[in-house]
Amino acid sequence: MLTMKIRKIKVNNFRLLENFEIDLENELSLVIGKNNTGKTSLLAILNKFLNESRNAFSFDDFNVNLKNHFEKLVSNPITDSYEAQGITLKLFIGYNKEDYLANISQVMLDLDPENNTVVLAFEYLMNSDKLNLLKEDFDEFKAKESAKKTEKEGKGEDYDTKGLMFYLRRNHSKYFVYRMKSVLYDKSAKNEKDSVFIDIGDLKHVIRKIINFKSISAKRDVTNKENNRTLSIQTSAIYEKTESKEENDEEIEKFRDQLIETDDSLTAIYEPLFEKVVDKVKRFGGVKENDSLIKIESSLKDRNLLSGNTTVTYTHETDSLPEYHNGLGYMNLISMIFEIEIQIQDFKRKKDEKPADINLLFIEEPEAHTHPQMQYIFINNIKDFLKEGIEKGEDSRDLQTIISTHSSHIVSECKFEDIKYLKKDKKNSIISKNLNALKKEYVSDGEDASFKFLKQYLTLHRSELFFADKAILIEGDTERILLPAMMKKIDQEEPENALLSQNISIVEVGAHSRTFEKFIDFIGIQKCLIITDIDSFYKNDDGQVIQVPVSDSLATKTSNNSLKFFFKPQTEEKGLDADELSFYKSISEAEKTLSKNEEKKWVATENGIIQIAFQTEENSYHARSFEDSFLFLNQEFIKSTDNNFPSITPKWLKKYREEGCTEFELAEKGINSKPSFAIEVLLNSKTDEVESATDILFSNWETPLYIKTGLQWLKKG
Repeated sequence: MLTMKIRKIKVNNFRLLENFEIDLENELSLVIGKNNTGKTSLLAILNKFLNESRNAFSFDDFNVNLKNHFEKLVSNPITDSYEAQGITLKLFIGYNKEDYLANISQVMLDLDPENNTVVLAFEYLMNSDKLNLLKEDFDEFKAKESAKKTEKEGKGEDYDTKGLMFYLRRNHSKYFVYRMKSVLYDKSAKNEKDSVFIDIGDLKHVIRKIINFKSISAKRDVTNKENNRTLSIQTSAIYEKTESKEENDEEIEKFRDQLIETDDSLTAIYEPLFEKVVDKVKRFGGVKENDSLIKIESSLKDRNLLSGNTTVTYTHETDSLPEYHNGLGYMNLISMIFEIEIQIQDFKRKKDEKPADINLLFIEEPEAHTHPQMQYIFINNIKDFLKEGIEKGEDSRDLQTIISTHSSHIVSECKFEDIKYLKKDKKNSIISKNLNALKKEYVSDGEDASFKFLKQYLTLHRSELFFADKAILIEGDTERILLPAMMKKIDQEEPENALLSQNISIVEVGAHSRTFEKFIDFIGIQKCLIITDIDSFYKNDDGQVIQVPVSDSLATKTSNNSLKFFFKPQTEEKGLDADELSFYKSISEAEKTLSKNEEKKWVATENGIIQIAFQTEENSYHARSFEDSFLFLNQEFIKSTDNNFPSITPKWLKKYREEGCTEFELAEKGINSKPSFAIEVLLNSKTDEVESATDILFSNWETPLYIKTGLQWLKKG
């Protein structure tokens, strides 16, 4: 197997990919990101440059900023420093001395044995000659448009003069040239040197030997409508791709021999079947005897036979059922496997051809129509399938694969290091981030263990965070169970920009919210609400930590590590220790909204991406924990004998209902199971008389103010 691979891809000015680069792994690169972050654009540009004709580009393929730049170019004189503008694709190919170098050596610029990178550039550009031509043609076009306008206005009609964008949309291909180059790679700068290159436009046959790119689009024609035969048609394609491969000669010959025998048998059957019509033709005679004598013979063709006469069925108990009786998920999975097999046969090429040095397969959104369990099955099996590579005797090759996905289930089954995260930056450009770079951030800060925890947690539990616009990090089960109901209450009170209609991921992180802070900043989540507790305490003479109400005169500290981490810059600025309880009791709402500064510290900012929500004073009471806050705010709800709370120890519930203990005491000593308590809150909830389940209100209890305020902040923007 060869080790030659595409290490990096760079794209300029193609759709959303204005100044984009992505690193590829040797085997599998998993490209993820929210909608409209360029995943499909990456597939499209590879197809357009490597597989399609030079006329493949449309005007809409140009990046918006480049279109605006064209307006300036046409409106101003051309300078000597003008450089050709347009769409470019660069492939950074890495190789080793063990590789087969006959093809790649024809495009090498540097013979330094230590420089093992070749950069191939594909360009669709407007050079200075074409720009001059555009200026001339557009001036002529404007003159004609102006004449039309004058004529229309003379007749009292309105007329809008067409501009450059209108003109280019219909004529752009006239002003762009297609080029292929090999660009020098500067190994010391670890980048390409655009000024040093050779034109390789006449080496297309060599490029074909170096790179073979195939793709499986997300738009697969799979349906379970009656008589749909997508899978059956694919079997014909598999045969067509397979029949010319040496390793299948014996099987192919057996198939063809059987067809010859069948032809002979069918010809004998056809003779009496068509005897009458043959005799009628014979009566018409001809110039010579037997001129019109015909015979009906069987001539089965292997390809045609498979194309029209094979059926994929699946077994159900003792019956064979047609493919369209299967669910869409299974049909999509089977179709994808068939399609991968078709592409692999294409990668092998014909008997007298070697596979290309690099075989790149792009699979777009394999999760279509499939439920989570099937997505797990797919990704676990596809990795083994792809590792088999392109088997063709001594000319076998590895398969390099890109999979784009929105599936958190597929992400959770992949190596963390294989993930390439696409996101929009502050300038609305698409950037690709390697999760290995995130690892370096943690390691450089001495947080190796934190990164290990984050990696395990995201892959095992909450990989949907990668796809979220906003996130809520919570400590425990109580908040997790009740939070959707609290969000529902707010949405009903303030319907605009409803929380439950937004792409918000709720993640239970325990006391580890600070572990996620680099990740949140790294992937660029729009907003993140962290809901935590103020956790007041004091230490007794023996050094023991004693949990006490916030109002207790002995309470001077907080034990919450997340609060101490996020607010340390503010406490230091005020000359306080990070655990000083007085700071958290007096902090304003504005000071709870944070962003990272240039020193990578979280500081209060008006448009911060994180807000920390913890208990504040409400109705002259300052709770210590969620349960403490909820109990105080909803005393009648808890004390009502109409409501049942088995999770609260009976003696403590009785004591509370008879006002023999405080909310703090009940929260700390009386609740045996916090998840059960949260469920019981929902079970005891009263709903108003409504017509639809979507209008249900949890009307007999209130949301603590600190959570409500935090959710209202998250709701906006």
